[in-house]
Amino acid sequence: MKNIKISVKDLNLFYGDKQALKNITLDIPEKRVTAFIGPSGCGKSTFLRVINRMNDLIDGVKVSGEILIDGINLYDSNIDVVNLRKRVGMVFQKSNLFPKTIYENIVYGPKINGIKDKKVLDGIVEKTLIQAALLDEVKDRMNEHAYSLSGGQQQRLCIARTLAVEPEIILMDEPASALDPISTGKIEELIQDLKKKYTIVIVTHNMQQAARVSDLTAFFYLGELIEFDGTAKIFTNPSIKQTEDYITGRFG
Repeated sequence: MKNIKISVKDLNLFYGDKQALKNITLDIPEKRVTAFIGPSGCGKSTFLRVINRMNDLIDGVKVSGEILIDGINLYDSNIDVVNLRKRVGMVFQKSNLFPKTIYENIVYGPKINGIKDKKVLDGIVEKTLIQAALLDEVKDRMNEHAYSLSGGQQQRLCIARTLAVEPEIILMDEPASALDPISTGKIEELIQDLKKKYTIVIVTHNMQQAARVSDLTAFFYLGELIEFDGTAKIFTNPSIKQTEDYITGRFG
């Protein structure tokens, strides 16, 4: 396996008295796409949000165990969560653009991080739009409202905005579930391209999508990690019958 980027050991998470994640242990390699699959409510998105501590924003959440990025525990008391979220970007199911122009959406993060030089900001915008395969479609529309874009374009703009602060890890929570097949295809192509530089973790309900875009797949059920292996093995020869039953549609 390639170098490990994210290492999780005995992770448990509670919302109040309800345990949402149970003894999760897995290693996610860098510059690969890792997909989380499983029925609704099985803990996939909750686990994704552990990786950038988004669950901290929910009252009554308790986390135990270890989650390391490059060997450093995210839940150490001296971790700067703002800096962590810069390193670990997130793309949500519905595009969560700011009510600003296309240009202002992308430069928002760099500006907060102290970059004020217009030439530098212009360079970031061009670079990230190229990475998000969006530049040709919006290069003459930079000062238009971001909401004027189509759904698929908005989602790619969210990805460009995430890339603008130069993360190392990109978390994607069902990034194409609200999109048409053509836009979905563009997002999937983009994921393949981005993994040359970034570690990507994607939650998806679409098993064909997981099979197409990911190198590794983790199957979750009722807060437990049932099986984690190479995607080809999970989809053609899983080791655990429960995984096979889910993938073949016998339950879930």
